[in-house]
Amino acid sequence: MKQPSEIASKLLGLPYETLDERAKSVARHIAERTPIARNISADFDAAPSFGQRAADAVASFGGSWGFVGLFATTMLVWVGLNAFLLMGRGATFDPYPYILLNLFLSMLAAIQAPVILMSQNRQSEKDRLATEHDYEVNLKAELEIMSLHEKIDLLREEQWKELLEIQREQLRLLTGMIEKNSGPS
Repeated sequence: MKQPSEIASKLLGLPYETLDERAKSVARHIAERTPIARNISADFDAAPSFGQRAADAVASFGGSWGFVGLFATTMLVWVGLNAFLLMGRGATFDPYPYILLNLFLSMLAAIQAPVILMSQNRQSEKDRLATEHDYEVNLKAELEIMSLHEKIDLLREEQWKELLEIQREQLRLLTGMIEKNSGPS
């Protein structure tokens, strides 16, 4: 088994000590012949806090057609109820321009926006981890391919040497046969 320092200098052309942590990790995995792939989602979602789960749920619902439908239905019911009360009693609980409705919508937006941003930040962190992992996997694959090319080149070089040795032997045998046949007849 090779050492990570050998892998670094041979395949990356840099001393092991100068590599960043991801490259060192890749060099160690190559040296130990261990897989580097792992399930980032499982690692990331292992133990989200209550706040993180709530933010994800709010963002999931707030970005769905169900929320749009519920929002539109609430608006229609609010306006319809006010119109019905205006026609029936001549007074409403929230007269046009619906200041109370506007207040509720503003409060909803004020609460919903930061919660959605928290969920987006969490997703951004997950994406960043996935990108870093992809880089490590791709780097390891590239280095393994370089190593395989080197091995194949060495095998091909050995085969050429063996073929040349066989050809020399064949030429020696042919020369011997020609000398034997061209001798005194």
